[in-house]
Amino acid sequence: MRAGFFLSLSIVILTLIAAPAMAQTQVTFTKDVAPIFQERCQICHRPGTFAPMSLLTYEDARPWAKSIKEKVLMREMPPWHIDKNVGVQRFSNDISLSDEEIAVIVKWVDAGAAKGNPADMPPARKFEEKETFQVGQPDLHKFPIEIWLKLVARYSRRMRVKALQYGDAMGLPHLREAIAAYVRTSRGVRCETEQIMIVSGAQQALDLATRVLLDAGAAAWVEEPGYWLVHRALQSAGCRAVPVPVDSDGLMVAAGIKLHRKARAAFVAPSHQYPLGVTMSATRRLELLDWAQRAGAWIIEDDYDSEYRFDGMPIASLQGLDRNARVIYIGTFSKIMFPSLRVGYIIIPPDLVERFAATREVLDLCPPHITQAVMADFIREGHFARHIRRMRPIYAERRCVLVGELERELGDQLEIVGDEAGMHLATFLASKLNDREIAAKAAQQSLCLSALSSLYLGSASRRGFVLGFGNTKAKDIPQAVRHLRRLVETNSYFF
Repeated sequence: MRAGFFLSLSIVILTLIAAPAMAQTQVTFTKDVAPIFQERCQICHRPGTFAPMSLLTYEDARPWAKSIKEKVLMREMPPWHIDKNVGVQRFSNDISLSDEEIAVIVKWVDAGAAKGNPADMPPARKFEEKETFQVGQPDLHKFPIEIWLKLVARYSRRMRVKALQYGDAMGLPHLREAIAAYVRTSRGVRCETEQIMIVSGAQQALDLATRVLLDAGAAAWVEEPGYWLVHRALQSAGCRAVPVPVDSDGLMVAAGIKLHRKARAAFVAPSHQYPLGVTMSATRRLELLDWAQRAGAWIIEDDYDSEYRFDGMPIASLQGLDRNARVIYIGTFSKIMFPSLRVGYIIIPPDLVERFAATREVLDLCPPHITQAVMADFIREGHFARHIRRMRPIYAERRCVLVGELERELGDQLEIVGDEAGMHLATFLASKLNDREIAAKAAQQSLCLSALSSLYLGSASRRGFVLGFGNTKAKDIPQAVRHLRRLVETNSYFF
């Protein structure tokens, strides 16, 4: 009911604010374009929603249209295309702006048809459990579902009326206490229970962190290549992603400083970087923390796949090294247990807790009670730790089989990287084959190959595939690798 109230309130506010332009249609366009018009178009409901461009005179539109074209030519914005209902427009390569280009930009914005490169903002993905080599998919058949169901039934029988009420925006205290104890011992995180917020998976955590920490137009470092949903979160908030190269030691901090010293944040996965799987070295971690302190920037640490490490000792969190409260730590249970669980957490510096809580309330008030309560029992009674201990040798075997088969079948055609931890590894193709075309063909045959080149924001320096082995049984891996070899050997697509 409350959610409906907020939606109705938003509609009323939008209607009142847009009253001077009731004859026109209110337009929402992409956040890359929005800042250009923000100064001139003050009639707005929220960042990214403005009065139609047709409210401007033709001459008023010229400087703003010119700004768009300049940004395209300077490669600060993607080479936009126009919806088929408006017509396609390619900008000329000179800085002058024709009347036709102004007209097309006005139509483009007023129609709400602005779209970026499909690679920059992909459509929502559909996941199928049976897809071989799918990334981020645990083995659901190994999850102790009977134990989980017993905990759900037990809690349901004992549930009180209080559990039916709205909860704390930060989450259920019992679950936060259980998480605090877990991350202190297993990840070396320094925190108190009051710093922990329960969220709907790591993606909501990334979105919240972006909303709280960054203003529209702010620059943020991202790993290159990197996690596509980080790119999407920044794009939807109107922020600029600065791709910083990743090598065998993780994010290249010195390169980031050269690219944008005063970036407002850095999004990193230091324990097991996606997609390359590298672990950030201690030296790089200290460099990154030093930069954040000097620049007054924030570090958003996504502790991706940290629970499974196969070579060497477990790596402590970056947050545990932070002495200046510059790190926001993100963890999730969904990739360890089952994806539909949608339970994750953020560990927030004390001074930011109230800001995160206020922003969370605007989005969805609070997390669901029953899932939190059952998850708390699952952790406190030792089931979570036992599940990780049980799965670690299973994933280690699958990883070993996959590495061996790749070396046997494709050893001269690709290089394996990032197989020391987690539930995925990456491969570099030795030739200049088009990994996207191969991945598209493989998808038609239930082989889920994530094309490495599609995970670069800039020009892709390497091509290859990201292969998940969490949901692929060891006995099925040899046949799947032979399938991959046939695709690589018979493919004629080159960049």
